[in-house]
Amino acid sequence: MNVKSVIESILFYHGEPMAIQRLAKLLGKDESEIASAIRELQEEYGSRQGGMIIVTHDHKAQMTSNPANAPYLRELLTSDMKEDLTPSSLETLTIIAYRGPITKSDIDYIRGVNSGFILRNLLMRGLIDRKENEKDARSYIYSISFDLIKHLGLSNISELPNFEELSKKELM
Repeated sequence: MNVKSVIESILFYHGEPMAIQRLAKLLGKDESEIASAIRELQEEYGSRQGGMIIVTHDHKAQMTSNPANAPYLRELLTSDMKEDLTPSSLETLTIIAYRGPITKSDIDYIRGVNSGFILRNLLMRGLIDRKENEKDARSYIYSISFDLIKHLGLSNISELPNFEELSKKELM
């Protein structure tokens, strides 16, 4: 079995983020072997500068269009996501991108105001994801979505400007 070929076919067919753990189970391989094959595919796609790339985030992988082709796909993408975001929404999205996964209370602390309405709108647009907080069942943890990573033309969130420096800063 050509592991990279099978992964490529599965990601293309599935069309949505797929857990590396699930890929490993489907192929009967170790997660480390799957992750390594995905990294090799990412390098191959990058070196040939084709129309597709593989994005990884939060132990998941997804095949997407190459961000270099974004100008030609702009009409097909949801332009409303960019045009209708308010400065407060962009601020909240930036906080989640650089500090995520993060709780609502931490977002509110950083912004100095209640962010509930903005978080709901960002969730509805598919720009952020929400999952239960394992440390406190009464709250949620927010992180950016695969769709946002694709929309920004990144293959990984760590490609954001100054990501390493800004994501490590402690809350005051």
